[in-house]
Amino acid sequence: MRNNMKSFIQLCSVIVLTASAAFAVKPTADRPNVILIYADDLGIGMLGCYGQKIVKTPNIDQLAKEGMKFGNYYGGVYCAPTRWTLLTGMHDGRIGGWKQTTAGLPIQRDAGNISQEEFEKRFEQLKKKANPIGENEVFLAQIAQQAGYKTAQFGKLDRGFLTWNERVRRFGWDFHEGYYDHVRCHGFYPPYLWRNGERFELEGNTDPYCGRMSEKGDEPVGSGGKTYSQNVFIKDILAYIRENKDEAFFLYHPTQLPHGPVAIPELHPDYADQDWSLAEKKYASMVRMLDDHVGLIMTELKALGLDDKTVVAFTSDNGHELYYGPKKTFPNTRPGGEKTNLTDKKWRTSECGDIFDGAGGRAGIKRTGYQGGMQCPMIVRWPGKIQPGSETDVLSAHYDFMATMAELLGVEMPKGKDSLSYLPTLLSKPQTKEHDYVIVNNGFNRMGRSALIAKDGFKLVEIDRKKDQFQLYNIKDDNEERYNIEDKYPERVARLKKILLSEIDSARPDL
Repeated sequence: MRNNMKSFIQLCSVIVLTASAAFAVKPTADRPNVILIYADDLGIGMLGCYGQKIVKTPNIDQLAKEGMKFGNYYGGVYCAPTRWTLLTGMHDGRIGGWKQTTAGLPIQRDAGNISQEEFEKRFEQLKKKANPIGENEVFLAQIAQQAGYKTAQFGKLDRGFLTWNERVRRFGWDFHEGYYDHVRCHGFYPPYLWRNGERFELEGNTDPYCGRMSEKGDEPVGSGGKTYSQNVFIKDILAYIRENKDEAFFLYHPTQLPHGPVAIPELHPDYADQDWSLAEKKYASMVRMLDDHVGLIMTELKALGLDDKTVVAFTSDNGHELYYGPKKTFPNTRPGGEKTNLTDKKWRTSECGDIFDGAGGRAGIKRTGYQGGMQCPMIVRWPGKIQPGSETDVLSAHYDFMATMAELLGVEMPKGKDSLSYLPTLLSKPQTKEHDYVIVNNGFNRMGRSALIAKDGFKLVEIDRKKDQFQLYNIKDDNEERYNIEDKYPERVARLKKILLSEIDSARPDL
């Protein structure tokens, strides 16, 4: 009886998705396409509209001028969990948020370190260990499918670190193109990529390590191969938009840019002659390429008459990372006399030689529980609906994108999700449902781990759970987290700590 019921549920799911595809809708000003551009390790301080002074980002800044900019928005602290939270609609403190498949196996085979037979054997073992998917689990792209939308993903295809065709389709993608393995994404010149389960070769790329550079970033510009992966993606994204201009779609672009190690086919002319290191020139050029690609997408939408029929959202997975500068130089004290631990990453920002100040003066970077590691840019543009040049400090996170899109497309949200829609805020209407707090988990055993950001602006950062060490900040007054105020508010620390610890490794109420 149980197996029959399982088969019936699976059959119903197939029928629903098939019916959705058969009755595809046309995009309109009220029921628009949705494009989500998801940058990789782009610090909030790297964008002009968030304060960047050196590297220019005119196209992304234009999105902010014509749309809404978020100022209290959170991702994760690390690649895989932050993608998990976006696609599941759950905060990454939930069970499974930090469960990842092991990456790198395809490279071992491609490099001749293991045979095809050994690869297949180990790959099947990895599949069995992969984070299991519940029969009733609903993912982000499936929300769009339920609305009759086509769905497409270009770039980093993993939710964990290693994936495959059937798994990507289970996440709800009708079309996908990109990498199935996370480690291969650390190089920008892969010998091959995947498109809907079919492998296709990239001309002039022969390195099994995908042209991955060293962390120093001093290799000659254009090293690694002939065909740059990001140029492949933007070309095919534009083609997809043209080919599907008459049908509503949700397009998700988790780009590699500007994740390191730094690599670029050519330096941007604005930065080629700067008195910087070669790595800094490369990194600035990668950010500029990302901005240029945003511009190409916007130009294509306008040329096809889809501009006012498309919501475009831009964000980044987590906080800033230094792929071009010093990594072990820390000041001993901060303004006000606060001592810093030279083994942590709390102040690896402009004071340590980061000429771009990619964290925008915030404490911490990627992998830390401070603002520089988790506070992300979020810009949403929808002509005629979102007030140009508007800003919001509504407390929100990546996992809220699911509920927002569901409300936008008129789809009922699955029960038990942590996701809350911020569509009312986008439309300048009262935000009746708000988070009391946002949870960001950090599985790394480093200073500045998991965090709870409360609606009133207080933020609790876990330092060492075993030693019962936590810090408290008021980010409304001190977004850079210069001043730990835990001693002033012991009762608040105790209350927030109880909530945070109860949420870490908590059950999935949506399953």
